[in-house]
Amino acid sequence: MEHQQPHFLQNPPKRRKLDLGESLRPLSHDDYTIGWVCALAIEAAAAMAMLDQIHPALPTHARDSNSYTLGSIGRHNIVIACLPAGIYGTTSAATVASNMFISFGSIHHLVMVGIGGGVPSASVDIWLGDVVVSIPTPCCEGVVQYDYGKAIRKGHFERTGTLNKPSTALLTAVNNVRAADLRNGSQIPVLISEMLARNPQMVETFTSPGSQRDLLFASDYEHDPAEPTCEFCDREKLLIRSTRSSDRPVVHYGLIASGNQVIKHAQTRDLLAAELNGILCFEMEAAGLMDNFPCLVIRGVSDYSDSHKNKDWQG
Repeated sequence: MEHQQPHFLQNPPKRRKLDLGESLRPLSHDDYTIGWVCALAIEAAAAMAMLDQIHPALPTHARDSNSYTLGSIGRHNIVIACLPAGIYGTTSAATVASNMFISFGSIHHLVMVGIGGGVPSASVDIWLGDVVVSIPTPCCEGVVQYDYGKAIRKGHFERTGTLNKPSTALLTAVNNVRAADLRNGSQIPVLISEMLARNPQMVETFTSPGSQRDLLFASDYEHDPAEPTCEFCDREKLLIRSTRSSDRPVVHYGLIASGNQVIKHAQTRDLLAAELNGILCFEMEAAGLMDNFPCLVIRGVSDYSDSHKNKDWQG
């Protein structure tokens, strides 16, 4: 079947004009106030493509092993860092953030942006391509480390400790964005269109595969590990969901579960979701940041945390 772009990508708007402000003086480390951490190269590519400008590199501290992309979005100067190739998880994320603050000591806010495994439920209609933003809930501060605790009687696992919440400034900014979206509609489609217009070579990888490839199977139906794709998975095992009136991604706000293991089993996903009421997605880095570097965690839903997980939706 011929690939069809979503309607909002077929006629992308013209790129907005940038207000470059005062003269393009050389920037110093202290001019950068936003830190942006990614885990994967595909996440870093998307982050770089969203910059209005890319700035020249600056020297880093001798104890800083990170590599950076510097740039700006609007009036904000941003430092983007990606985790080392093949080294993921909470410890690696904490190391990257710590190194970033060594070289860029004026960073005021940190965001952790990338992909995650969604947790569809009767109460939250999550689809592939949706976005999840961490905010405090009645039980947690926005991110919960689901694999940290102690085993007690009869093999029961008791989670211990809590993580910090994002800064008040980030949480008020989130509410401003939510209010603007309610009033004017989400700007995500426009921003994606602009980004792809500037970077046409990214269209194939960073465009939605289409709703026909958004497959949510029953929790007790396992993918055949001998098959590389879901082409031969039993369509009778697909869950019936109400269709959406638009192909625009929906933004969900709430609890993100973080830990050092990939969740690729639907029944484990559902068990943890029942224990941790309200979790929207799983990821592997944020728990390493929240205590020492409280950040806003933003995840695009690229799979359903089940055995049918693949890379089709990562871009």
